[in-house]
Amino acid sequence: MSDGFINLNKPSGMTSHDAVNRVRKIFSTRKVGHAGTLDPQAAGVLPIAIGRATKFIEYLADCQKIYRAEILFGIATDSGDLDGKIISRADNNFKMPTVDEFKAVLKNFIGEIEQTPPKFSAIKIHGRKAYDLARKNLEFDMPSRHVKIFDLKLLALEKNSATIEISCGKGTYIRSLAIDIGERLKIPATLKNLLRLRVGDFDLKNSTTLDQLTTENILPVETCLNHLPRFELNENRIRAFLNGLPTTIHAPDKNSLRIFASGKFLGVGKIECGELRSSKII
Repeated sequence: MSDGFINLNKPSGMTSHDAVNRVRKIFSTRKVGHAGTLDPQAAGVLPIAIGRATKFIEYLADCQKIYRAEILFGIATDSGDLDGKIISRADNNFKMPTVDEFKAVLKNFIGEIEQTPPKFSAIKIHGRKAYDLARKNLEFDMPSRHVKIFDLKLLALEKNSATIEISCGKGTYIRSLAIDIGERLKIPATLKNLLRLRVGDFDLKNSTTLDQLTTENILPVETCLNHLPRFELNENRIRAFLNGLPTTIHAPDKNSLRIFASGKFLGVGKIECGELRSSKII
């Protein structure tokens, strides 16, 4: 079996962990991991690493992500989606904003923003997952975080819902975004549907389902790290790189580089104080 990544189209109703377990059974290996958790009710792109590719999952964390989200207005839930309990409702005749008004509100969320993740999330609070505490009705505070939203587009505005496309960085919770947009509009809101369209070079158009999955769907590690700059290493320094020894390089410091020698991918390295060292080797 090859080492590499799978561009999986996770179905709604399945946890990311369940998807990993299915891949383990298909390829009869325990060495499987995923990058960028998708909520159970969300669908779309879930990068899966197999074999030695699992060492490189961390380098997908900074990849830009694109989502299509449908926000339902008129109710708010404790989880931020339709799986939760309804905690507030709008009047039956509440008024939706115009297209221009909605677009104006979206502009407030573009850039670096402060966001509070939902209490029903996998974030750990004092060593325990937040959703475990929330399910037991225990009181706790969710720490806010700074996230980046690069772009927001309004795709459709209906009688009680809106469909938007979100381009964002790591750690962004779309459920929290839906809640916050509703608060700006002074209308209770919750996430109705979520589809992840892209994670870095992993695109929904080129994804595969679990039922279609074969070894032919496994992508080489290096082709899934194209967001990292490429560096060509002299052949006579291959052994040094693989053994963690430094190579003098007259270049500015750089945290993560894809390292190649004679067209072969060796791993990821970094340049620090004029020296290139390996960070992860294939």
